Amino acid sequence: MKDTVARAEILIEALPYIQKFFNKTIVIKYGGNAMINEELKHAVMKDIVFLSIVGIKVVLVHGGGPEISSMLKLMGKESVFIDGLRYTDEETAEVASMVLSGKVNKSLVSLIHQNNGKAIGLSGLDGNMLQTKKLKGPVDLGYVGEITQVDSSPIIMALKNGFIPVIATVGSDDAGQIYNINADSAATAIASALGAEKLILMTDVRGLLMEKDDEDSLISRISIDDVPKLIEDGIISGGMIPKIQSCADGIKNGIRESVIIDGRIQHSILIELFSDKRIGTLLY
Repeated sequence: MKDTVARAEILIEALPYIQKFFNKTIVIKYGGNAMINEELKHAVMKDIVFLSIVGIKVVLVHGGGPEISSMLKLMGKESVFIDGLRYTDEETAEVASMVLSGKVNKSLVSLIHQNNGKAIGLSGLDGNMLQTKKLKGPVDLGYVGEITQVDSSPIIMALKNGFIPVIATVGSDDAGQIYNINADSAATAIASALGAEKLILMTDVRGLLMEKDDEDSLISRISIDDVPKLIEDGIISGGMIPKIQSCADGIKNGIRESVIIDGRIQHSILIELFSDKRIGTLLY
């Protein structure tokens, strides 16, 4: 009986948070170890189904870098990386579209269904959802795109019909050229277009650390106004820079909260949304 009462108390503790997010839109960028580890993958899908069942509108945005690399290897083609970023030639762009929109997307939809959820697989190509142009930067990454506009109508249609949209991050330009899109950037653009209550980026680290090798030095909350100084001081560095900047851009574009959470922790999404425990870095 004590265990039963304890479970009931946990549900009651979650009630204010469920009420806070009821009928609101949450965009989750899914990737990293949580996408590779089967146990974590199942935990994430259960979390997402739970959110949907209690009346939260969940949009799942995913990449799939390891799967793209595996497919290229099977084809006898080596993956090329420049400063840790994938170089995407025309053939790789086609493979990325096939893998992300096909194998990866449909496997996630299937997992949600296995957990008694209701999902629909989409890609940025569907309904011209993610309108894209070639990413400009100091290094030419080939057919890697940046989003110029989001047509959110396919996502809204899916949500209105009770589906969890599962979105693969590929898009195209006016000429029909397909581009691979960074999943963090895509999730931010989609969340902004939807006016989401919260954007969650899942990673393989605790969040932003004051000391990069000390996971106990987690910075649990930062204002977007502090981001430039933290970059200047070297506290935000490396791969954390684009993640933090994506979150900050989302806040500036109307998302109420953005958070980077540790996807290595089982049920990290539920812990973040339904408790006071900080398992990542919240930007506001």
